[in-house]
Amino acid sequence: MSLYKLFSLFAAGIFAVVGLIFLFFPDAALIFFNRISGYFGLPEASFEGAGFYLTLAVAYMYLVTLLAILMYRNPAQHIYPFLLTHAKLASSILSLFLFFIYQPYLIFFANFVVDGLIGLAALYFYLKIRKTGLSGNA
Repeated sequence: MSLYKLFSLFAAGIFAVVGLIFLFFPDAALIFFNRISGYFGLPEASFEGAGFYLTLAVAYMYLVTLLAILMYRNPAQHIYPFLLTHAKLASSILSLFLFFIYQPYLIFFANFVVDGLIGLAALYFYLKIRKTGLSGNA
């Protein structure tokens, strides 16, 4: 179990640092890997369109879809709406941050509203399930 905890802490730290790099230096990862792509005989990744961040966006949507399915299949488990709350509220708040700090794009504001509403709904259900004591899990 100590190896599991060490892995979990290490992974959380790495994910947080990489997330901050993506937020404050969004081109840094692509620049780094594009600089070394030639050594492997590979083309450089595009900075626009269906690039690297599309992979991350689809993976995020997969994860929130899985959480919603798990909520449906296990309605007494409050961990799933708890995680969905965090995912959607983080997306919402980040979108609002980018709207005001980066560019006032409508897509940022729309995502703030939509993911915020989804996050608040998930929070409501998390609190309701937790209060009723239907789940014995974390």
